Amino acid sequence: MFHLWHDIPVGKDTPEIFNTVVEIPKGCKNKYEVDKELGIIRVDRVLHSVSTYPHNYGFIPQTFADDDDPLDVLLLSQILIHPGCVAYSKPIGVMQMIDDGKIDSKIIAVQVEDPHFNHYDDISNLPPYMLREIKRFFQEYKLLDETKDVLVEEFESAEKAKEIIKVCEQRYKDLILPKMRKAQLEYCLCAQEEAKKLLG
Repeated sequence: MFHLWHDIPVGKDTPEIFNTVVEIPKGCKNKYEVDKELGIIRVDRVLHSVSTYPHNYGFIPQTFADDDDPLDVLLLSQILIHPGCVAYSKPIGVMQMIDDGKIDSKIIAVQVEDPHFNHYDDISNLPPYMLREIKRFFQEYKLLDETKDVLVEEFESAEKAKEIIKVCEQRYKDLILPKMRKAQLEYCLCAQEEAKKLLG
């Protein structure tokens, strides 16, 4: 089965340009997320908030972040992008959060093919109201869920975002790939044993 996290490349020009797998379209109130075991997009919950996602939201494939998930991306585009679609993306900054006690980095990126946003190179160039909108959404989207505790920190530069992307790429190679190779080897050995039994 095709796996959205493992089978889509991060991108040959990363961290300058990378692939974003979209989980949640802009304007949506459903929280979709990739199922890390099955590689499909699953409905996680409906937001405990009156707000909807201000921009498309997803992750960078073949990355592994500090919160033990693929690295998150908020993708700025003038149109909504459907779940499961892949978009070429350019990082312009990062917003750091503490979510349930874990560091949760959100890469802020622009869709490369969108002329309304692709001229932005750093988050400092965005209109101030847009930054306030993004920050306020993440401050409030779990506010009504009393089991969730979120702290939103300040935005950081495109260069910082690129550093985080490179670190998360390496974490995937160091921590996830060996497990996948071991599982594949065990599967092949098991298949060989079954074949031997069938052949007598």
